[in-house]
Amino acid sequence: MSAWLLLLGAGLFEVGFTTCMRYSNGFREIGWTAGFMVCAFLSFSLLDKAAKVIPLGTAYAVWVGIGAVGTLAVGVATGAESLGIVRMALVAGLIACVVGLKFAGNH
Repeated sequence: MSAWLLLLGAGLFEVGFTTCMRYSNGFREIGWTAGFMVCAFLSFSLLDKAAKVIPLGTAYAVWVGIGAVGTLAVGVATGAESLGIVRMALVAGLIACVVGLKFAGNH
């Protein structure tokens, strides 16, 4: 499997663990806490595999970017966060940087 697909999966599982963390009630809700642990394990495992091919700094930046944008999207979709014009522009810039890293690197 492509290292970039592994990295995408790692970022999506990061969104999973941040979402589970949001609803875990301080890790007192067992279902959300279990979801957090599973998603965190999978996210870090996939990040580790991807970083064997993609330089770690690039992989980490992309992983964080996917996680940040995805977590914000979940927050907006659930009504927990708002998204004004300035925030949208900044998120668009973050997405552009993540995509740029994919095409600027050696891998």
